[in-house]
Amino acid sequence: MRNRFACLVANLAAHLLPTDLLSTGPHVTSRFFRLLIGQLLLVLACVLPQAAHAADGVEIRRWLIEASDEGYKLNAKYSFELTHDMEDTLQYGVTLYFTTEIEFTRPRWYWFDEKAIVKRQTISLYYNVLTRQYHVTVDGNVRQTFSSLDDALFLIRSPNRWLVAPRGALEVGKTYNVKLSMGLDPNYVSKPLKVTALNSSEWRLASDKKIFQYKAE
Repeated sequence: MRNRFACLVANLAAHLLPTDLLSTGPHVTSRFFRLLIGQLLLVLACVLPQAAHAADGVEIRRWLIEASDEGYKLNAKYSFELTHDMEDTLQYGVTLYFTTEIEFTRPRWYWFDEKAIVKRQTISLYYNVLTRQYHVTVDGNVRQTFSSLDDALFLIRSPNRWLVAPRGALEVGKTYNVKLSMGLDPNYVSKPLKVTALNSSEWRLASDKKIFQYKAE
């Protein structure tokens, strides 16, 4: 920000010092303020997109592996907001897809780490323009309907426990390294939007990889 301010002062000096300071009159003051406002708007245009981009992303707030009779379930909670472009696109009937990926690996001193489990779950969000309802579908099977976007997003942010592995997939007593990530899946973005999605911060919505350890029970 300090560098931008220095550039602003330099630009003003370059435009005004050679001739304008040698003359007087209302036109000089008018030109000065027009130039000042233009430069300030340019600085804001550079700063604001960066601030917005910094706020983008998915925060993983809860990450627990729970053992049950069925197997091992992920108990997770996420925090994120849709951008204006995403909300607008959703209102036109375009489906948004959110994918969660989890990986269990076990270190081996004599070879590469063993990949015990790699699972993906995709949740889709769709708005029906005719019924004015939001539909959330998990892996193309379980579907729920909501009257508001907030309610639909609540399910995506706090999904039901996900069975990531059956009993016997993990060796009891062994410690596994777990990697977890979640975000808007660019693989499902429609072709007309794909170029925009790959180049615009408005379409970047993903978490950093959450890495933790789990001792199988």
